[in-house]
Amino acid sequence: MTRTPQDLPSEEPFDLITMGRVGVDLYPGQLATSLADVTTFRKMLGGSPTNVAVAAARLGLRSAVITKVGADAFGVFVRQALDAFGVDSAWVTQHHELRTPLTFCEIFPPDHFPLLFYRQPTAPDMTLSVEDLPLTEIATARILWTTGTGLADEPSRTATLAALQARPANAITIHDLDFRPSLWPNPAEAGRWGRLALEKATIAIGNREEVATVVGDRPAEEAARALLDLGVDLAVVKLGERGVLAASHHQTVIVPPTPVKTLNGLGAGDAFGGAFCHGRLAGWPLEQLLGFANAAGALVASRLGCADDMPTETEVHRQLSDHAPHARNSGDPAAARM
Repeated sequence: MTRTPQDLPSEEPFDLITMGRVGVDLYPGQLATSLADVTTFRKMLGGSPTNVAVAAARLGLRSAVITKVGADAFGVFVRQALDAFGVDSAWVTQHHELRTPLTFCEIFPPDHFPLLFYRQPTAPDMTLSVEDLPLTEIATARILWTTGTGLADEPSRTATLAALQARPANAITIHDLDFRPSLWPNPAEAGRWGRLALEKATIAIGNREEVATVVGDRPAEEAARALLDLGVDLAVVKLGERGVLAASHHQTVIVPPTPVKTLNGLGAGDAFGGAFCHGRLAGWPLEQLLGFANAAGALVASRLGCADDMPTETEVHRQLSDHAPHARNSGDPAAARM
């Protein structure tokens, strides 16, 4: 049975609370094959912020997810999978009319991974409301992770902004820009709501396309500076085959990618996110943090699954030792520890 928030131990804050999208991913048993011709599928836990929580738990963080599922067998599977991964499911509640979302993917390595979302007329996680939020635990968590998809529609939009508002000014609050146009009733609104969320966050994370939704299409370093101007303390811009760039008000660091043979790139960003949280809480220098997160993402890109295949810290360090990256660092070296 799912625990209520009142059942949670109150003496220790969570290391990480994520909120938003959840579902069941169905991966094809036949790679490089159209869904029309696939005959078997493998079922796995999915949804970007959910995967981030799993990635963080695999690395030893105490994590939880705030989301909703349907009152169906897939909703039971979501809770069971979270519990098995060591992610607290106390705030995974039920919507009694909508069904738990399904996502089918096609896998055409190295860089083509189409997704087919079954989230109509809407998904349970988009019905999260302020009344569903454990605001005390959100305020005290060492990191809160919100997503752009959570802003796509009401009441999830208001709930996401309320969670951000509940955070103390000096708390680590990460907003993942996470832009999926097909999940927005009006994708043109993503920039406006994303900018509002970043006013309440301390760290912004996104790839070039996601960053462009809030600051326009511009070179990576310029885009990172524009994110800083919106109020965050650290802007992380994922550059794909060029690696990742992060900028604070004192320095800019670019870490090249970790070379792997890509099998499925869909979970790489979520592995990056969980590893980023791990390194941030460990107080690592920015260069080390980015290298670790990059290596975690690369490992998952070399595997089939997302949540199921999140790496351990030992695996990430082994990957780093095999492919030691060299970062380009500008600015005040003393500012590297953030």
